[in-house]
Amino acid sequence: MTAHPSPGPRHVLVTGASRGIGRAVARAFAQQGDRVAVHVRSAVDEGEATLVSLRGDGHALVTADLGDVAQAGGLAARAEEALGGPVTVLVNNAGIATTPSLRHPPATTDPEQWRRSWEEYLRINTLGTALLTQAMTSRLVDLGLPGRVVTIGTRGVHRGEPDFPAYAASKAALHSMSASLATALAPYDIALATVAPGFIETERVAERLGSEAGEAIRGDSPFGRVGRPEEVADAVLWLASPLAQWASGATLDLNGASHLRP
Repeated sequence: MTAHPSPGPRHVLVTGASRGIGRAVARAFAQQGDRVAVHVRSAVDEGEATLVSLRGDGHALVTADLGDVAQAGGLAARAEEALGGPVTVLVNNAGIATTPSLRHPPATTDPEQWRRSWEEYLRINTLGTALLTQAMTSRLVDLGLPGRVVTIGTRGVHRGEPDFPAYAASKAALHSMSASLATALAPYDIALATVAPGFIETERVAERLGSEAGEAIRGDSPFGRVGRPEEVADAVLWLASPLAQWASGATLDLNGASHLRP
């Protein structure tokens, strides 16, 4: 990991940090000396595994269901209590992704399933993240503290997700939210940015990558591979650093040239 200068240990909340991208991000911040609140919804054992893998001390495990309005809105305060000080860096990584059981292509999905898909993706991915972000940033405004928010979006916002349109829409809302809040919160020295990864090699997709479809997935990039969680973590680390204030409002495409936006 590439460390970046910071004014001292910061209090960082990483949502969805039980494994994959979230775990890599938590490790990256801990590696540079920050104190990290590892968030999970219910995967406490995996969250504990992330926690014990972090360098240094002062880290904490916090639980909350982002699909629950009260829990989402109160997560920043719980992390502040656990870490012993206000959260000044938030990484919005948690959410439900694209899994076969959640497919809802419009031509073959019945109306009831279609409605449930949209409600679930928007409730957890969009509303829960928005409530948490507002709670964290308003706390910083009240305290007069600078802050950083980095949200993990997706390449699918720009390329499309024909089998998961609600997923793409839920993430597109977060891309737009970050851009809007970047403008609104700049006077308070709070910067926001979004990372839009392509296919990333995590535990969740290991079976797909090991199947016959794996070759085609890797071939999507001219580099002939998929991304690594640590590559996303490096991008997040920079966007959350004091060096990246001028990137506020930006979306960083991180997809190995698998989808280009000139």
